[in-house]
Amino acid sequence: MVAADEKPSRRGPVRLAKFLAHAGVSSRRGADAVIAAGRVTRHGEILTDPALDVGEGEGVELDGRALAGPEPRVLYALHKPLGVISSARDTHGRRTVLELIPDVGLRLYPVGRLDSDSTGLILLTNDGELANRMTHPRFEVPKRYVAVLGGPAVGDRAIRRLREGVVLEDGRTAPARVRRIGPRTLELTIHEGRNRQVRRMCEAVGHPVVSLCRTAFGPLELGDLEPGRWRRLGDDEAERLRAAVL
Repeated sequence: MVAADEKPSRRGPVRLAKFLAHAGVSSRRGADAVIAAGRVTRHGEILTDPALDVGEGEGVELDGRALAGPEPRVLYALHKPLGVISSARDTHGRRTVLELIPDVGLRLYPVGRLDSDSTGLILLTNDGELANRMTHPRFEVPKRYVAVLGGPAVGDRAIRRLREGVVLEDGRTAPARVRRIGPRTLELTIHEGRNRQVRRMCEAVGHPVVSLCRTAFGPLELGDLEPGRWRRLGDDEAERLRAAVL
């Protein structure tokens, strides 16, 4: 991983959406929306084609501000606490994950959303390509959770249903890996990223979630990182993440 004070090397032309992602504007998918909104220009001309080839030093601007090209890539692991929003900003003034780490002078954004009432591992980065691959369904990156459930002790039938896939209003889920930790506590690993998926799966088998914590995202483990605490990933960890989604 490039050090924060190291200047990135110049690269040849790339597609506009990728250029924006490498410049730390957003993820690759988010870059399409930024372009469609007419916020990207070059020499005063609005650029509308995400596939347009652009390079450094070509005068590409976002909202009138020049983009020099790739920023040094940084990756942070954060233990999101309860009540914190896993987005870059919140229109209701609620605290966001970006407020929990120091200002490093780079445009960071979260990778892998967690609900306000869930805790656990979330990534913060300016690496749009990695963010896209970590969250895109095609790459099937595993996400592991520990869920404390309400109701009676979780029976074998409920666990079997979770392992086989549960029918939700937006279709049947893919099979989950499930391990019983306690009478009302399960460890679940899923490869999808549907909205509130683990909560809906558990509720569908008769056990509403009381608390939910994500303990792993791909090869990265939460470990003993305390709620609200963060750490910058080392080179080996960053490379393992990238290798997992090549």
